[in-house]
Amino acid sequence: MTMRICSAKIIPALWFSLCALGAMVWAAEVSSAIASTPAKSAKKAAPRKKAPPVASGPVTLAGLVRAYRQAPTPARRSAVTAYAAAHPKEAPLANLALGVAAYEQKDFPNAIASLQKLNGKLPQIADYAAYYSAAARVENNDGAGAVRDLLPLRSTEVTSPLTARSRVVEARALKLTQPSDAVRVLRDHYGELPQPDGDLTLGECDQAAGDLRGAAEAYQRVYYQYPLGDAATRAAAALLALKDAMADRYPQPPPRLLLRRPDRLLELRDLSHARSEYQALLDRPPSLERDQARVRIGAVDYVAGRISVAIPYLVSLDVGESEADAERLYYLEECQRRQGDDQEIAAILKHLAEKYPNSPWRLKALMSAGNRYLLVNRPEDYVPLYQEAYRKFASEPAAATAHWKVTFSAWMHNHGDTAALLREQVTRYPTHATAGAALYFLGRDAEQHREFGDARAYYDRLCKTFENHYYALLARERLQRVEIQAVAPSARAQQFLSTLALPIAKPIGPDATPATAARIERSRLLRGAGLGDLADSELRFGARTDGQPGLLGMEMASAAEAPNHAMRIMKGMSPEYMELPLESSPRKYWELLFPLPYRGELTADAAERGIDPYLLAGLIRQESEFDPGALSPARAYGLTQVRPGTGRQFARSAGISRFSAGMLYEPAVNLKIGSSILRSMLDQNGGHLEQTLASYNAGPARVSEWLTWNNYREPAEFVESIPFTETRDYVQAVLRNADIYRRLYQ
Repeated sequence: MTMRICSAKIIPALWFSLCALGAMVWAAEVSSAIASTPAKSAKKAAPRKKAPPVASGPVTLAGLVRAYRQAPTPARRSAVTAYAAAHPKEAPLANLALGVAAYEQKDFPNAIASLQKLNGKLPQIADYAAYYSAAARVENNDGAGAVRDLLPLRSTEVTSPLTARSRVVEARALKLTQPSDAVRVLRDHYGELPQPDGDLTLGECDQAAGDLRGAAEAYQRVYYQYPLGDAATRAAAALLALKDAMADRYPQPPPRLLLRRPDRLLELRDLSHARSEYQALLDRPPSLERDQARVRIGAVDYVAGRISVAIPYLVSLDVGESEADAERLYYLEECQRRQGDDQEIAAILKHLAEKYPNSPWRLKALMSAGNRYLLVNRPEDYVPLYQEAYRKFASEPAAATAHWKVTFSAWMHNHGDTAALLREQVTRYPTHATAGAALYFLGRDAEQHREFGDARAYYDRLCKTFENHYYALLARERLQRVEIQAVAPSARAQQFLSTLALPIAKPIGPDATPATAARIERSRLLRGAGLGDLADSELRFGARTDGQPGLLGMEMASAAEAPNHAMRIMKGMSPEYMELPLESSPRKYWELLFPLPYRGELTADAAERGIDPYLLAGLIRQESEFDPGALSPARAYGLTQVRPGTGRQFARSAGISRFSAGMLYEPAVNLKIGSSILRSMLDQNGGHLEQTLASYNAGPARVSEWLTWNNYREPAEFVESIPFTETRDYVQAVLRNADIYRRLYQ
């Protein structure tokens, strides 16, 4: 915004301070740098974290507050206060921001002072001022003031995202004078409390109220379920004190809770601590949980890759006939799978079937063994295992995948029951990821039997229900065939399709509900105050509770700093987007999900190498989500995820001289090299897209092996035969991305 001096009714000193906001911050940072510069005789300066640079462009309250919160210096605070003085209408937002920032800096008196200046001037987001003011008062031991400040949180237009946290603040305030009331507040709202803070505060309040047993149980829940962090440390110290104070009256934690701590450490791959925690449980009285701890000591060795240690330990372990023994057999099967011992795997699976036919550990073992044989193309071994999995554990999520593996194997080997299995797949598991594939192959089966009316019905429904999926793309191509266009959808197939509970996605309409509109207004006020994190939390909370996730996601994504950030926001806020027809949602919705930055360079590089630009865009979306700074665990860089060695190999042919790995972070360079790599791989694979993309993801050697497994009649058969879920999904995703880009931007 441009401000003309001649018309500004501002006192000269204040006008000078506004014009010099950037200079104030710069001068303070330069002074700090000069003060910390070492003497010339020093050999080497210690590395120092630099403060974020002052943003260029128009000065805004949001920008000044963001800079202040990132690096809170007196100069930056003065810049915010000067801006507020020059813009009285934005002063309430500035005071809210200063109050939140002061609270974050643990400057509680200034937090209270700034927030009290609001005095009802921001009624739409009064709950934010109320919460931070109350939280600051609690830290200042002003319990009565905190309870009073929280009142606006109890009568908001929409439920505040801070409501659950405010219960903890309220309890901490009441604990000072009315500890029994504090306990009541927490227990009345226990299910909504943020954890582990909720239980930690409950323990403190129970202790203040004299309920030492309740306090111990609350602290135990923190210590055993949240083993890392400050809350666990504080809970551990409190439990030690309670043990001394209560002596024989100290309640022993239940075995299941005791086991949760090492289990969580194992999940976090903190293996040494997990092992010691499991070993500490061995002195406990006999129980299922103690036996499970014994088994999981062996699991630690398995996870650590110490198979030669895990196998003899698990073999020698006697835990009786129990779920612990079923778990022991599962980990033995996993160890033998690593060893490649098919005979031992079969013996363990037989033992599980005889002793623990309904155990979830048996299902895990069946799926794991089935996957082993799937990876090496041994259908005679994996089909019986998957059959047992979906027949015996029909209600488990894994059943859908197991059934599909059996079904597709039947298709590839031309079994007579293939059509029945395909119908069974889509009937039993209509919302599973394989539903579109089942419909497609039902259509292909109908074509093979020259039942073109059936085929048209299946393809029509596939395109309608899963418009943006890979198999809908193939179905649209099949629908162009003369023999299918010439017939109407058959009544028989339509009758079958009418019985299916296929997913139905809700369109993203342009009209916001009152709750959604309120969330958006509240978030814009917070964002205008430089409190973007709180604005985002407001929108996420609304998406989970009372708002329209698609519209709230669009609001949040529109404020993102980069297209890749916006895309991730949209994926998280509107995860069902792939089920929506393009015309059912605003164009902006799709552009946020399928952005096309660097379009000029991308199109030019694709044209130079004879590549479909939308295919290149679809690949980049899947590889890096258009993040030029992306770096994978495999050390692949940039938009198209190129490894430095490969980049060096293709740099010269792409016209890049003096190549270095860091250049792969430059979009122009990465696009040239990435498009060259894609062109080369297309040539190596005879232009076959599916094979090329599989090679890009999994490597040419693996693809060469997979191509020998079957006599593929069409690309879809090759895609479904890919044994790596990641690669199979990748190929489908890139091609469906390309199709959506084409429909959006062509």
